[in-house]
Amino acid sequence: MTRKTGLGRGLDALIPGSDRADLSGMVTLALDQISPNPSQPRQDFHQAELEELAASIREYGLIQPIVVTEDPNQENQYLLIAGQRRWMAARLAGMDRIPVIVREAGDQQRLELALVENVQRADLNPLEIAEAYHHMVEDFNLTHDEIARRVGKSRAAVTNTLSLRNLASQIKEALVSRKISEGHARALNGLRTHEAQVAALHTILQLDLNVRQTEALVQKMKGDRPEKVEKPAPSPELSDLETRLTNRFSAKVNIHYYQDGGAIVIRCFSIEELNTIIEQFLDEA
Repeated sequence: MTRKTGLGRGLDALIPGSDRADLSGMVTLALDQISPNPSQPRQDFHQAELEELAASIREYGLIQPIVVTEDPNQENQYLLIAGQRRWMAARLAGMDRIPVIVREAGDQQRLELALVENVQRADLNPLEIAEAYHHMVEDFNLTHDEIARRVGKSRAAVTNTLSLRNLASQIKEALVSRKISEGHARALNGLRTHEAQVAALHTILQLDLNVRQTEALVQKMKGDRPEKVEKPAPSPELSDLETRLTNRFSAKVNIHYYQDGGAIVIRCFSIEELNTIIEQFLDEA
């Protein structure tokens, strides 16, 4: 069995559906006693999907309870930890009461658990995840490493996702509407200005570029070229030898050493000069 990392293990204990889930705390609450999690990272709930879930609830009931915690500011009221889609769909289905698991959780744990639930179920778009990570950094002073451990991601993945917040608004809209992928967005993030990002986006959409082609486009727009390798300065001995040969033939001479040999290059700037050097070689042969 694959071992879960981060908050995934704590989520199993909170949310029914696994062998370790504890159903002893399950009660029934009125829907009006439950409020959405103020730290819920997911902002985009598709109405059509909610209607489908509501139809299923009308037919079979709510199979999996939601998870709540007591609202510290209101007596006999509760805040959602996990299951906001089910809570919303239950309303659409006309339910008055809903089965819940009541657990203790502070502000930070509510955010972390809501984030992990959505990430594990692939319910969040990349920008919603980025905003949740940002919330954890700003409000709870967590480092990228600490966030990575909590959500079971690599530190690089957390940092890359957070960087999506810097994109131009048009790029964000294209990402949320799935006109481009997260890979496209990360590549576009390599462009320094929003104007350049939007110009590149138009090219991507017009030519239907894949991620690799987008990366190449970004490199071209940045004007990146391979760095020139500086030639090492010749040794004093080599410079002296080239000078002596230049004086000997009255023409520029360069000596090149290779791994398996070398070459002497004599530069001539006219046929007459070349013929003179050839005659010198023949005379000395």
